[in-house]
Amino acid sequence: MKTRLVRVAMTQTVNAYGPMPARVEDLAQLAGHLEDVRQVNLEHHLALLESAAAAGVRAIGFGELFTGPYFALHDDPMWNGLAEDAWSGPTVTALAAAAKQHGMVVVAPIYERDALSGRLFNTATVIDADGTVLGTYRKTHIPHGSNEQGSFYEQQYYLRSDGKNRVGSSDVSTNPFFPVFDTAIGRIGVAICYDRHFVGVLLSLALEGAELVFCPAVTFGAKSQRMWPLEFAVDAARHNLFIGGSNRRGVEPPWNQEFFGDSHFVGPNGRVEDVSAHKNLIVSDLDFGELSDPDPSGWDFPRDGRHNIYSHLARRMFGVGNPRQAR
Repeated sequence: MKTRLVRVAMTQTVNAYGPMPARVEDLAQLAGHLEDVRQVNLEHHLALLESAAAAGVRAIGFGELFTGPYFALHDDPMWNGLAEDAWSGPTVTALAAAAKQHGMVVVAPIYERDALSGRLFNTATVIDADGTVLGTYRKTHIPHGSNEQGSFYEQQYYLRSDGKNRVGSSDVSTNPFFPVFDTAIGRIGVAICYDRHFVGVLLSLALEGAELVFCPAVTFGAKSQRMWPLEFAVDAARHNLFIGGSNRRGVEPPWNQEFFGDSHFVGPNGRVEDVSAHKNLIVSDLDFGELSDPDPSGWDFPRDGRHNIYSHLARRMFGVGNPRQAR
């Protein structure tokens, strides 16, 4: 048994900008202040990054669309003003400098405006510990609907992934929709929020060698809360990897929708302890050595899986062949 401990973290917070208007109808007052909204939230997360660094964290994942409130609770194109370049925009530039300063891998989910086409995506940028921007992952599945607590209008704001994630040589995946980045701490993949529900997402990332998948999310509602820990635990065990699910916790005026939090890391052998005393940080020690140990159940999924069958599923879902066969 070979131990390979890595201390990692995720944020669990809400919009830091304030005061926010008291009514949804008054949000138009922010139209000329979106850069301030972005900057305040960026500074809030830079402070969390510094706290994580002081605790010995080597990789941190921020929450979905962390540079502002979760604006998709209503439909207002004003929020498109928060979108920025996911490779060299102000948020990524600041985080790349912080990553280099603290020697920390950073996964930064932002609102992306494609520099060439102007199209909008919900995107996570992955930055290595030396400050190098390794590439991006665009959210593949976009929800639009309502539950007993509220509505979400994400399809009004950004497109589903076109598979044109900007990646460099650190991407070891053959699936253009689901890159896996070879970082200073190991191989990292990303699945954003709604992605977690779809068969094949974690399978693809695992087959391409991901050891840790960050799943930044903004989620609420009874069924979501019930499924949140179940899906991660099953996928981590089934695909032999670690998953970090980050959800906002608390409420954001003026919508005042409550986000249930419950951010945590889970591995193939169960949930991993949170060792942080910070209310907005989840910190855990992951033993990547577990991933190469025999499964304590006696199961051997890589040996016994019928991957020729999965290739048919992959073609139907993603328009590509089986990633393992494509290597």
